[in-house]
Amino acid sequence: MKFKKILFSLSIFLVTNSAYSASLLEVYQQALQADPRIHEAEARHLASLEIAPQARSALLPQIQFRGSLENSNNSGLRIIEQTFDQVTNNKNWGISLRQSIFRWDQIINLRRSDKLVTKAEVIREAAQQDLIIRVAKRYFDILASEDQLTSMQTNSEAISRQLEQAKKRYDVGLIAITDVQESQAAYDQSIANVISAKRRLATARESLREITGKYVKRLNAPDEKFPLIKPTPNNEEGWVKLSLAQNPNLIASRLNEKLARDEISFRRNGYYPSVELVVNKNESSSEGDISVGNNINIFDNTNTSDQISLQFIVPIFSGGYNTSRVREAVYLYRASREELQRITRETERQTRDAYLGVISEMSRVKALKQAVSSSQTALLATQAGYDVGTRTIIEVLNSQFSLSTATTNFYQSRYNYVINALQLKQSAGILQVQDLEIIDNWLTKRASPEELELKRPEIPN
Repeated sequence: MKFKKILFSLSIFLVTNSAYSASLLEVYQQALQADPRIHEAEARHLASLEIAPQARSALLPQIQFRGSLENSNNSGLRIIEQTFDQVTNNKNWGISLRQSIFRWDQIINLRRSDKLVTKAEVIREAAQQDLIIRVAKRYFDILASEDQLTSMQTNSEAISRQLEQAKKRYDVGLIAITDVQESQAAYDQSIANVISAKRRLATARESLREITGKYVKRLNAPDEKFPLIKPTPNNEEGWVKLSLAQNPNLIASRLNEKLARDEISFRRNGYYPSVELVVNKNESSSEGDISVGNNINIFDNTNTSDQISLQFIVPIFSGGYNTSRVREAVYLYRASREELQRITRETERQTRDAYLGVISEMSRVKALKQAVSSSQTALLATQAGYDVGTRTIIEVLNSQFSLSTATTNFYQSRYNYVINALQLKQSAGILQVQDLEIIDNWLTKRASPEELELKRPEIPN
């Protein structure tokens, strides 16, 4: 058994050698640097900021320069029984300026660009708040998995001792073989529970590594003095009002509705005339020589042209294309309104659920803390009754399981309180990194399940 523990210690060292110990805020900072989703959101935000200058550029003069050089050499040409050679060099250049006077689509694009930039800012804010929630959920999911594993290991250790006692009592004839068999069955089940708990912990750690890029060996956890603070404002309607005004996803949906309405105006551009000022300046020159026998004629011609025009285009008929595009935009606008209504209701529901979650978890934490104390007392009483023959082994095992369940539920309820409090602020659009800093101050260092396992006494086979 000692050899197995040495192997276990070595395996834990190899697995966690590249891991690190971190607080909640440190894990968030790591995710901020490594999470692909937040980097994607930042890149999309920067890309969206380019929409405004692109829309403005269409309203400014568009200037183009063009030119060409051409050389031709024709020899041996015959005209009226005379042979001659011709060498020609042509140069052409031109510059044009085009300035929009009235283009309805460009006007709408400029108006939409401001909304698109605002939407990009809101979406980035939503992504930043979402990162906080994802980090917190995965962080506390690891703690919950560690609690479950520790509880399962403690329960298995207690059942193992109970099994040893049952075997000794059976050997001296104090109990029936059924008590030993029931203890053995409970112990076998506890081993299976430990295996499942280890799998869950490994999955939870991998989930956090997905956004931080690192494995975590040890996390800070709430201590016994972890405070339970009521949300402010301390009423459900106040939070709903706040979320309907500031929730970033809801704000983005409102902007989508306005953009869909602008799209209708944009597509009506097919009905409106356009006016543009066009200025062109062109110059072409041709020089060369023509050789006929010993006679050489040199020529050099230059032509220039200047043009100023006001181009006026009125669409007459497009085969129904413009009408169809407008109808499509109208239907999309209706869809955006329904989407806004859906997100509004979802936001209100999520806010109410988070608020009620905070309030209910505060009460559950207090109740479950008392349940742990009561379960401990009940286990001691049941064990004492079993020792004197008034309780059965099944009752002892059930009491041990009840204590294990109550302890795990107590820890889980505290984590649920924290997550609900953060989600409530997220729904209201006021979640910030400072909220993690506050929670971090309530957490203290604790040993990992692997470290606790090394300190446990050996369990005989």
